[in-house]
Amino acid sequence: MKYLCLVYFEGSKLAALSPDEKRTLDRDSLAYDEELAASGNFIAADALQSVDQAATVRVRDGRMSVTDGPFAETKEQLGGFILIEARDMNEAIRLAAGIPLARLGSIEVRSIVKIDV
Repeated sequence: MKYLCLVYFEGSKLAALSPDEKRTLDRDSLAYDEELAASGNFIAADALQSVDQAATVRVRDGRMSVTDGPFAETKEQLGGFILIEARDMNEAIRLAAGIPLARLGSIEVRSIVKIDV
């Protein structure tokens, strides 16, 4: 089964890292992607630009509206994702726990639903 690991963290915590700490986190993150690839669990991963570079699109009654960034009542924002292959939710959770940014924020694990039409 496929699982999407949504990586959430507080931008202020990431910004507070020293350049060396940031490089280490980046190195650890890329190394973990390689570890997942070597074990056959990796499908795709990417980081996202800051929420101040985002837009939210809604369509209501045929009319489109666009607002800057996402509206959230939380300090944690979606910062990236890792799409993995796992036997079941328990394995997906175990793999998500290895994501280095889990030490700064949280990882939401969701199974992918295949839609047949």
